[in-house]
Amino acid sequence: MRVLVLHSDVPADAPPDEQDTLATAECVAKALRECGHEVVQGAFVPDPQLFDRMLLGTDVVFNLVESVFGRGSLAGIAPAMLEQRGVCFTGTPSIAINSCADKPFTKRVLRAAGLPTPDWSEPPHWECISEDRQYVVKAAAEDSSVGLDDASVVRGGEALRARAGWSVAQHGGIWFAESYCPGREFNVSILETAAGPRVLPIAEIVFPDWQPDRPRLVGYAAKWDTHSEDSMATPRVFGIEKEEPELAQDIARLSLAAWNLFGLRGYARIDFRLDEESRPTILEINPNPCLEREAGFAAAAEKAGLSYANLVERILRVAIA
Repeated sequence: MRVLVLHSDVPADAPPDEQDTLATAECVAKALRECGHEVVQGAFVPDPQLFDRMLLGTDVVFNLVESVFGRGSLAGIAPAMLEQRGVCFTGTPSIAINSCADKPFTKRVLRAAGLPTPDWSEPPHWECISEDRQYVVKAAAEDSSVGLDDASVVRGGEALRARAGWSVAQHGGIWFAESYCPGREFNVSILETAAGPRVLPIAEIVFPDWQPDRPRLVGYAAKWDTHSEDSMATPRVFGIEKEEPELAQDIARLSLAAWNLFGLRGYARIDFRLDEESRPTILEINPNPCLEREAGFAAAAEKAGLSYANLVERILRVAIA
């Protein structure tokens, strides 16, 4: 097939989290060529005429668009324009991408459906803030841990508002506060198959050499500065299915419930933290997560016995089924 690998329009001076989409596009394109497809790559720009010309002769689009105009909250524009044109594409539909891009909205939907997620508060009213509770101040509509570091974890309303105001001034956008869960952290990769969504081996992010007084947080440096101390101190491990089968089953059950609730498709990652009573709670839902060879989704697929090329081909085949 002739496959268009569609990625974000990333400027040369973009930060590492945005540059990663170009590395991912190269990895995916190479894998597709290994599988015998004709592949072209292109940056998405929401110009209807330019987009129509780019799509000429394309059988299927491998959608890797993570941001538009540098904003992750606008990533849903690309699949929406593909849907309007009746073009086959990989991954999740626009409505689910838009829903999951708004983290407070995602949490409201999860809570309404009876799925566990940490308590949260939003501006401008910042309701139900406890002065004795720790909170993580997070971007409401951006992923990749933008603006997330140790100082993002605060206690009480005054510190919360101050950090949110600083974050808006530094990064723009809307910021909210989520109750800090002190327990273990898990990333659940889900791959759609002909038989339905499949939970791949569950990854745990561990903090073996973390200083006791530091909040256990996978911040921006840990994600994107691979040579940083934080990155090296937060390795990914597998094996919970054998070590704690009941916990693994509970996390997998909740993951599939969230997948079905939001109508996800193709592939997704769902992030969990255990609360004070060691119960799994859903932090975020990530449609179309990073597919770079060294990223978590590919690592989980490898643990499941899937080569990288096989993973990419399966995502493509589900899209055209």
